[in-house]
Amino acid sequence: MNEHAATLPADGGAKTTRRQNAESGFKASKKLTDSLQEVLVDLTELHGQSKQAHWNLVGRNFRDLHRQLDEIIDEARAFSDTIAERLRALHAMPDGRSSTVAATTTLPEFPNGEVDTTKAVDLITERLDATVSTCRRVHDDVDDEDPTSADLLHAIIARLEQFSWMVSAENRAARSS
Repeated sequence: MNEHAATLPADGGAKTTRRQNAESGFKASKKLTDSLQEVLVDLTELHGQSKQAHWNLVGRNFRDLHRQLDEIIDEARAFSDTIAERLRALHAMPDGRSSTVAATTTLPEFPNGEVDTTKAVDLITERLDATVSTCRRVHDDVDDEDPTSADLLHAIIARLEQFSWMVSAENRAARSS
């Protein structure tokens, strides 16, 4: 038996302090809530539009782009969940309803029907860049109020910019030196 175990209180010593009360902790202002909501909406829409492209993709390099879209879909969904849960942790209410997403997203509508891989590359790159633009636009205000939430935006921006570079490379030609 561990000699220190006998000296610990029965509850292991874990107690809530006045500063660590989840019900009365840091609360997001309306501005912070609105900023994170904008990010949530665009991430949710990015997930849906990437899925639409994934389902309706045709043409050269189909398999590689289809798989790349799977990665974007998974990351966008995970990031939207992270932002929604951050909102809840800050005592705010995320709104991911389809009507809210459709009415407030900054992403243009994705075309219906089959989409050629070359066109899909441009469409998805445009949507990745639009989502990054939203994150960057709200970043400084978020950072002023809540650096922890800004850290989440940093990770989202870095990953989506990486995706944008990788996807857009499909349609770029090498530059001569």
